[in-house]
Amino acid sequence: MKNIECVIFDMDGVIIDSELLHKKAYYETFVSLGLEVSEGLYKTLTGSSTINAFQKLVAHFNLNEDPSELVLQKRKRYVNFFENDPTLHLVKGVEEIIHYFYDKGITLVLASSSAMVNIDRVFNRFHLNQYFTAKISGADLSASKPHPEIFEKAAILGNTPKENCIVIEDSDNGVKAANDAGIFVFGYRNPLAADQTLENADKIITDFSELRKYI
Repeated sequence: MKNIECVIFDMDGVIIDSELLHKKAYYETFVSLGLEVSEGLYKTLTGSSTINAFQKLVAHFNLNEDPSELVLQKRKRYVNFFENDPTLHLVKGVEEIIHYFYDKGITLVLASSSAMVNIDRVFNRFHLNQYFTAKISGADLSASKPHPEIFEKAAILGNTPKENCIVIEDSDNGVKAANDAGIFVFGYRNPLAADQTLENADKIITDFSELRKYI
């Protein structure tokens, strides 16, 4: 592995165990619309931006609803869960590895499909802003994961050639985005995202401390 100068983190499922909150918020929204969304269909949405997810669902179910209005409904529910769930926590070991990279002078960039308002909410609550050079929201881009744009932009914002970057992802859509961006990707096997295969990751880890062997 080449000299690593920049680490690009996904957020949901990698930095914060919020997948369950997102799922609750999505399913409350589905119920309010009278939709029955199977686990298989929901799995295909993991890692996508919320607007992409609802565009897909509106097309799939032939709905009359405006996807951007559904995004607002889902976001409102998520914020309610986020603010009222005292059990919400960082993924085990991630704070230590962030400090480890930061102390080594490695550039850290956040590249998440979440809306910037949610990214800021997480980073403010857990005091992470000081460690990261840049944060990108897939919701602000024309295409979300599995499209590679977010990681291509992350490398540019990190001011680092792609061959000196790595991505840490927990979803298949995210892994594909990193693959297509031409950036080495570690698949983090989050126990809460057991439905993600990570089969196309360059390496799979189950604990962040494993990264110290490579960087």
